[in-house]
Amino acid sequence: MSKVLKDYLYSNDHEWVKKLNDEEVLVGITDFAAKELGSIVFVDLPEAGDNVEANSEFGAVESVKAASDLVSPVSGEVLEVNDDLVGEPELVNEDAFSAWMIKVKLSNPSELEELLSAEEYEQLL
Repeated sequence: MSKVLKDYLYSNDHEWVKKLNDEEVLVGITDFAAKELGSIVFVDLPEAGDNVEANSEFGAVESVKAASDLVSPVSGEVLEVNDDLVGEPELVNEDAFSAWMIKVKLSNPSELEELLSAEEYEQLL
C-alpha cells in the first residue's frame, strides 16, 4: 500500500503539494508514483526563477523502467529547486514526501482548491 499523508494535497498525475504558507508550496511526486517508476536514476528540474503552469510539464524523472514527465499541480514562480535530487535521485525512492522537487510562489492560490485531499487521492489509487 502506498503512503498518503493527510496534510498534503494531490493531483491526478500523482504529484503532491505541501502548503508552507498562503503563497508558497513544495511540490514532489507521490509514494505511489515513486513505487510505480522503480529505481529513479535521473531527475530533470527547472531552475529557480522559472515559471510553472498548472497541468503543464515542469521536468522529468527517469528510472530503470521508464521516463515520466513531471506535471505541475500549481502555477507560479520556482523559488527553489531541491539540488540534492540531481546528485542523488534515489532519495525520491527512499522517501517521496521528504524528497520535494520544487518550491513555488503561487500566482493563483485558488488552484489549490482543485487538488485532491488525501482521502480523495486514496480513492483514486
